Formats: sequence, C-alpha cells, structure tokens
Amino acid sequence: MKLRLTSYDKDKYIEFLIRQFRLVDALWFLNVEREFGLDAATKINEMVWAEMGSRAARDIKKRFNIDVKGLKGFIEAFKYFPWIQIIDYRYSFEDNKLIIKVVSCPPQEARVKHGLPVFPCKSMHQKEFEGFAKEIDENITVKCIYAPPDQRKDKYWCIWEFTLKT
Repeated sequence: MKLRLTSYDKDKYIEFLIRQFRLVDALWFLNVEREFGLDAATKINEMVWAEMGSRAARDIKKRFNIDVKGLKGFIEAFKYFPWIQIIDYRYSFEDNKLIIKVVSCPPQEARVKHGLPVFPCKSMHQKEFEGFAKEIDENITVKCIYAPPDQRKDKYWCIWEFTLKT
C-alpha cells in the first residue's frame, strides 16, 4: 500500500520521518553510552557520521542534480541534508568563507533537559562536514571555531568555517 499524500501532508510526513531518524540516532547513541560508556559511544558515532556525511553528499548531488563546486555548491547541497529540517543552522558568507552557526541543537538540548551532560560532538561533526565537503569539492577545508566539548559562546552551540584551498 502506497500513501497518496497532499503537498501539506507530504511536508508533515517528511517532518515525521526526520524526527524518527533523529530518535533512532539518539536512542542508538544513548544505549551504546549506557552499555559501553560515553567515550565508546562518541567514537562509534564519529565513524558513523564520517561515513554519513560523504554518503549524504553523494546521494544529494545525484538526486537533486547538483554539480556546482566550491562553497556555493556546498551550501546548495547542504540545504538538502536531513538534519537541516530540525537543527537551526544559520549560514553566511564572510570574506570568502562560509560560516555555519548552530542556534538550536535538539540532541544536545534533549540531553541537558534529561540531566545528561552535553556530549563532545566536535570531532564527529568535523568528520561529518569533511566527508560532506569532500564530495562537493575536494578543495573545501573545514575548521571548527568551537563545538562541544569547547565552552559555548554567545547563543550558539557551535560555529564552523568553510574555505577553499588556494
């Protein structure tokens, strides 16, 4: 049986799927953390998201016919990344750099809400973004300005800088 959805219902269904995706990721991480500790969960998470970053970019390029390279190609493809629907990413171009800031991070906020410590996601996202960026343009470099476990600054959970090698 295949769903026949209106445009409005498709939007709601996409939101539902993304939330389910996030919950599977969260429950997976929490159970690995409970069973083997935070360090093990973080290490395995890094491996998963390093792979997911490059796989997602490849699939996005193919499905949405994105062939633009450079920082513009990165942001064009990144707009299709599933997490974009639930994480409050803000981006801007400043002095030939793409800056991405995260205002709202549901995984971290859920941990805090449930009395868990913020988990160190910096290395995981470094690998995820590098994998994604490399699939768009091998000349894109990724630099973390700060992310957990770094001290949070201003209202952002993390800030990332993307540049092109010259």
